[in-house]
Amino acid sequence: MAQQLTIAGKQLSSRFFLGTGRYPNPYVQNEAIRASEAEVLTFAIRRVNLETPGEDAILQHLDDNHSFTYLPNTSGAKTAEEAVRIARLAKASGLSDWIKVEISADEKTLLPDPVETLKATEILASEGFTVLPYTSDDPVLCKRLEEAGAAAVMPGGSPIGTGLGILNPYNLSLITEQAAVPVIVDAGLGSAMDVIQAMELGVDGVLMNTPVAKAKDPVKMALAMKHAINAGRLSYEAGRIPKKRYATASSGLPSFISY
Repeated sequence: MAQQLTIAGKQLSSRFFLGTGRYPNPYVQNEAIRASEAEVLTFAIRRVNLETPGEDAILQHLDDNHSFTYLPNTSGAKTAEEAVRIARLAKASGLSDWIKVEISADEKTLLPDPVETLKATEILASEGFTVLPYTSDDPVLCKRLEEAGAAAVMPGGSPIGTGLGILNPYNLSLITEQAAVPVIVDAGLGSAMDVIQAMELGVDGVLMNTPVAKAKDPVKMALAMKHAINAGRLSYEAGRIPKKRYATASSGLPSFISY
């Protein structure tokens, strides 16, 4: 078995962080969540009724037999000030003190604003939030976010919803190599192959929504992604063989000689 993931002292058996939006209906949503075995669920705070979060259209359909860790996000915020305000509202409502900082200034690419993301992370971490910022795959910025108090960093493999996979595996490998906090790939993955590549680069987990929710069969895709995460992590922990220019026989020449 792969080792457990720990974020801010909380142990998680699953390395799959799953979004709750864009599913065809609540039944499919619940079945996909069940198949994924995800323990952390994420959703946009602006889509939740914070006055009565337990009765919200997104949250009320979740399976009551499971205890989830909620990771609300600040999607829609364009500045650190907006993100901080949204996070404080979520915490005051009793929803969660975990927060995914998501600040995008460009609506076409939805790429994260590095300056505003760093500002918001510093403020919210100082206020006791467990901050998981969505960021670009910049190793320097990821390190700065960690130093600012992020409990984990969440670089995108490629822009949100594109399904382009990991565009810069070199940068991602540098991020995992230098990080003293967990690294969760957030955004851009589209298939089990993308997930395995990310996990074999040494990331600690994967967050996704669209690749599961908008698949032809979201439940099957959730199951596929779960297995890909587990297989990729086990492969990383096991240690792959080095790549070589020429072949190496699995059995030496004497084994083919009979007397």
